[in-house]
Amino acid sequence: MTLRKIMIGRTVVKQSNLESMSVDELWILHEKLRAILSAKLDAEKHQLERRLAQLNGRSGERIGRSRRPYPKVHPKYRNPERPSETWSGRGKQPRWIGALLRKGMKVDDLLISRAH
Repeated sequence: MTLRKIMIGRTVVKQSNLESMSVDELWILHEKLRAILSAKLDAEKHQLERRLAQLNGRSGERIGRSRRPYPKVHPKYRNPERPSETWSGRGKQPRWIGALLRKGMKVDDLLISRAH
């Protein structure tokens, strides 16, 4: 068996010492290694995220993109059978519009009049 030196933190441990350790001592060593490794990986991840943000032209900002604020869209169409149902004309067409169109109505018949 060859002797190897393993550096853990600032402690040098020889492989022969590891083989002579009890299970409890090895487990404590394992926990120390896990804590050191976790801290180093977190630090490296943080550094890489900062570098990525700099490459993308955003220094100090969060990495995720924020949505731009959109103005409130007023309804453009109203269901004559149920006036509380409205639609702005954006997005997926509501079912009540499809049902009224199948009955023979036109989309222009559902427009909300704009009195100025």
